[in-house]
Amino acid sequence: MAEPDGTAADGPEGTNGGPLQAMTVDVEDYYHVAAFADDIAREDWTKWPSRVEANTERMLDVLDGAGARATFFVLGWVAERHPSLVPRIVARGHEVGCHGYSHRLIYAQSPDEFRAETRRAKAVLEDQGGAPVAGYRAATFSIVKRTLWALDVLAEEGFLYDSSIFPVMHDRYGIPGAPRAPHRMTTEKGATIVEFPITVLNLLGMNLPLAGGGYFRLFPYGLTRWGLRRVAAGGRSFVFYCHPWEVDPDQPRVRTRWLSRFRHYNNLDRCEDRLRRLLGDFRFGTAREVLAGRGLLSA
Repeated sequence: MAEPDGTAADGPEGTNGGPLQAMTVDVEDYYHVAAFADDIAREDWTKWPSRVEANTERMLDVLDGAGARATFFVLGWVAERHPSLVPRIVARGHEVGCHGYSHRLIYAQSPDEFRAETRRAKAVLEDQGGAPVAGYRAATFSIVKRTLWALDVLAEEGFLYDSSIFPVMHDRYGIPGAPRAPHRMTTEKGATIVEFPITVLNLLGMNLPLAGGGYFRLFPYGLTRWGLRRVAAGGRSFVFYCHPWEVDPDQPRVRTRWLSRFRHYNNLDRCEDRLRRLLGDFRFGTAREVLAGRGLLSA
């Protein structure tokens, strides 16, 4: 299915002497997360106060303060309701990618439904951003073994790279044996697309997820930094991900199951400070910049 995990030449050099790494932001509101799907119906989304615009601006300010660029994978639903957001992201020097339209898990959609949603989201993002959208990230990393067909749809719709495959075992996502390094892969129908898998560290034969989200808030910061340095030292570019709602400890609380509460709300009050530390410890750019530096895409 894909090229083996390896240690290609380093990408562009950062100011700390290490390779440029990819910072990514999945632009969705707090009530969009899959963990709340049983608690907040899609038709009720508009009844909840939106905080995505202000929180994305907060993320942009944090990145500006560190002199970092990022790829913002924007939900089409958000872009339609906040039409000035994508132009502001582009104006501040960042890449816009597609996070689908309605945050539906791919394995809850038919191929035709997925194509229609993806095409709708890509069109609105390109119209607002004034440039082709090259990258895609699935809601909740829901490109798994049974939905690898989605990569063919992405290639047919003009995407150059995907960043959805998480090489871990999880109840909602993951392909544990997938390659860990960015690579060019051949789809089930013979198309070609670049995959930038979510970063893990192979430790004692197991893949440790440490590339962002709830893991970034759960693990001590020192463990995250140590693990990412190990990945970079091995010659492998890493991709970090976060969400605008993760820097918003004052967001409305949703009544939900204890596990969903823990995953969503754990250490929200510490996330922004940790993110600032991360931006100071590594040099970050867009996913496309990093893939171009490794010869997998054009700049």
